[in-house]
Amino acid sequence: MPDHSLLHEARDVLPEAVRLRRRLHARPEVGLDLPFTQETVLTALADLPLTVATGSSTSSVVATLEGARPGPTVLLRGDMDALPMPEDTGLPYASEIDGTMHACGHDTHVAMLAGAAELLASRRNDLAGRVVLMFQPGEEGHHGARFMLEEGLLDVGPLSDGSPSPVSGAFALHITSLFPSGTINLRGGTMMASSDTMRIVVRGRGGHASAPHQALDPIPVACEIVQAIQTMVTRRVDVFDPGVITVAQITAGTTSNVIPETAVILGTIRAVSERTRNRLHGGVRRVAEGVGAAHEAAVEVDVELGYPVTINDLGYAGFASAVATDLLGIGRVTSMPAPVMGAEDFSYVLQEVPGAIAFLGAAPPGVDPRRAAPNHSNRVLFDEDAMAAGIAMYTQMALAHLATGGAVPN
Repeated sequence: MPDHSLLHEARDVLPEAVRLRRRLHARPEVGLDLPFTQETVLTALADLPLTVATGSSTSSVVATLEGARPGPTVLLRGDMDALPMPEDTGLPYASEIDGTMHACGHDTHVAMLAGAAELLASRRNDLAGRVVLMFQPGEEGHHGARFMLEEGLLDVGPLSDGSPSPVSGAFALHITSLFPSGTINLRGGTMMASSDTMRIVVRGRGGHASAPHQALDPIPVACEIVQAIQTMVTRRVDVFDPGVITVAQITAGTTSNVIPETAVILGTIRAVSERTRNRLHGGVRRVAEGVGAAHEAAVEVDVELGYPVTINDLGYAGFASAVATDLLGIGRVTSMPAPVMGAEDFSYVLQEVPGAIAFLGAAPPGVDPRRAAPNHSNRVLFDEDAMAAGIAMYTQMALAHLATGGAVPN
């Protein structure tokens, strides 16, 4: 039978967590510099027995709770940044900042982690070890986790009694409207894809639209490259080790009767393994340059590396699933059959320590998750009641990790 006592405590702190979430939702900030968000987090944590440090290169907050007895160190992550997009939810606490929205639920992550900090702090005298709370900016493509690691996120040093206690595990939640509210959904191994940006410039020769033979039109070459790339993916990539290339923008020309000199293709490359990631990078270059050469056009391909594949430690994912089942019950925990093709910079943390990230379902009441507006939609909504399960899950993961003495599950 699940132990609902912690869930009841989480529900007690839920109203304050919701208020915190709504304050952040109304004042979203983008990128690595989040002064309002940082100050709001610091205020929320001010009365708790935490050692707090802020970042020098970003608006990060690292809050550390040390228990009364020596033991391991566990890290819990909550990201803080919003997206540069409009909000059309009609919520009374909708964004007050034009062109900026918390469309990925990071406001709920911050509020849930702050709620967990309160529950953990109330147990400080019973804790054997240390909890590091990672409030991270810049997850939406700005590599915030990498900046925090470079600033020494994992260099926690000894406990106050001098005993060593390196970070031995890490856990994060990501809210989503695409799972039933209050459920935990995860898998061991590859959880999310890598994400890299490709930019292809096709250089031809400009001229008059009435005499294309006197010019070298880059637009049909660019169109052919787009089609050839899609064919390359379906014929050169193993369907059981998939990849996705999306062309999201093609820019060329200035008016109807001028053949431009250049066309620019912009898109993303995603994969669920480094093997396929590398294959796609090479394939894009080979296909784009080959098509260009066939038409005597010069082609420049630039691939900007983004986030690595997010890989949940198999043992730690199983551990998290067991913790969630004890907390919420068997019917509230799902083992995902396949990764998702979105990307996460928590991947940087998971490259350094064993850990896992899980999805917290938060489909709005009465809405079929299969039809809900997804994360990154201008109309996405989350069931705030699901935050109680998130608060409890963060808390129980820390308590369970410390209770094991920091041993990584097999």
